Amino acid sequence: MQTIILDDLDRAIIRHLQTDGRMSNLDLARAVGLSPAATHARVRRLEERGVITGYTARVDQEKAGFDLLCLISIGIQLHHQDAVARTRTALAALPEVLEVHHLTGQYDYLLKVVLPDRRALERFVVEQLTPLPGIARIQTSVVLAVVKDTPALPI
Repeated sequence: MQTIILDDLDRAIIRHLQTDGRMSNLDLARAVGLSPAATHARVRRLEERGVITGYTARVDQEKAGFDLLCLISIGIQLHHQDAVARTRTALAALPEVLEVHHLTGQYDYLLKVVLPDRRALERFVVEQLTPLPGIARIQTSVVLAVVKDTPALPI
């Protein structure tokens, strides 16, 4: 993967869009000191080059009915390419799983999972994770409080 060189205007555009992805092109142009046409061209270039990968709404987890946020560490039995690929595919397909991180260290994967309650957590671990082929160990941590949660990169 190639690193894209960003100039000061690109970084300013990204900072503003990370704060407000619904910002109009006119407001963005004013904020960064460019014409609307030049701003639009830069945003399109950032999107085409894969620097900006998409836009999304942030949803309040609890208001949407997901009272539990869990971090689940997974250890797998086999570490050959096919087993790793199957595990990744299976974990990524679970709708409760928001993020899957392949790790170094004691565990192989770290999952960020949302669930409505502790009964759903039990069902998820027992009925969905445990039966996956190749899973050797599972450790679940329930998040008590989120201190910081931002998708914004420090650009």
